[in-house]
Amino acid sequence: MKQLQKGFTLIELMIVVAIIGILAAVAIPAYQDYIAKAQATEAFSLLDGLKTPIAEQISNDSSNPGGCISPPGAVTGGKYLAGIVFTPAGTPLTGCTLVATYQTAGVNAKVSAKKVSMAYTIVDGAWACTSDLDASVKPKSCI
Repeated sequence: MKQLQKGFTLIELMIVVAIIGILAAVAIPAYQDYIAKAQATEAFSLLDGLKTPIAEQISNDSSNPGGCISPPGAVTGGKYLAGIVFTPAGTPLTGCTLVATYQTAGVNAKVSAKKVSMAYTIVDGAWACTSDLDASVKPKSCI
């Protein structure tokens, strides 16, 4: 009489565990990069939303350095951002710089305490972006 095999052998189970371990070793770092990119986008989203109101304030009264202030009702902080600082440039006003700083706790190491800066120049009406974020999480449009 033949005996039928019931269940898995030890070697089969060990092979499955090894495959799962290899997949986890590849997936976890990729997931961490994905999380860092998602956290980095918060500053760019908030700063992009401030571009139009700031440019409008400055164009309405460029002689007033008060044009480079947070617009009423503007969101200047977030889950991953410590805040956004508004700095007027020149007297009379020649531009405005917005600097977003990421929090130091509760964020990925690639974005922790990093800064994103958007500078507006009245002469050409253009915004320039600079950042000290890691190149793997920073958008290509920002230097």
